Amino acid sequence: MNNLEQNADPSNPYASLPEQLHILTIDDELSIRKLLNFTLRTDYKITEKENGIEAMMWLEDGNVPDLIVTDIEMPEMNGYTLVEILRKSGFYREIPIIMLSARETSEERIKCLELGADDYVLKPFNPHELKLRISRLLDHIKRYKYHA
Repeated sequence: MNNLEQNADPSNPYASLPEQLHILTIDDELSIRKLLNFTLRTDYKITEKENGIEAMMWLEDGNVPDLIVTDIEMPEMNGYTLVEILRKSGFYREIPIIMLSARETSEERIKCLELGADDYVLKPFNPHELKLRISRLLDHIKRYKYHA
């Protein structure tokens, strides 16, 4: 049964619309959060958090996004720690994660991928490129779940 069939309710005029995918964005810089929101809000439901602690509290309140876009360098809990916690969790380990960072070294990208990130995007980022990476990652996951 697809989203359209699951949401079929003749009394609800919006029931035939597929549910919008939800992205959690985490960055301590307000300007980056605003850019992410502006870039993604037409295609996705967006929740913004300032650091890993806020993100974990939101997740522990029962919220599960379809994808996470997180900065690495943040106060209180950085992106490395967040990814480690999520990947060790039985409940959150399958959420795709894209890391954002100004760190350009190959070692940095490898570290993030080894921790369990699904992709790594350099800041400043091209909004169109980020949207394409998100779309491709979500499409791959959808195809995998469909065939599994």
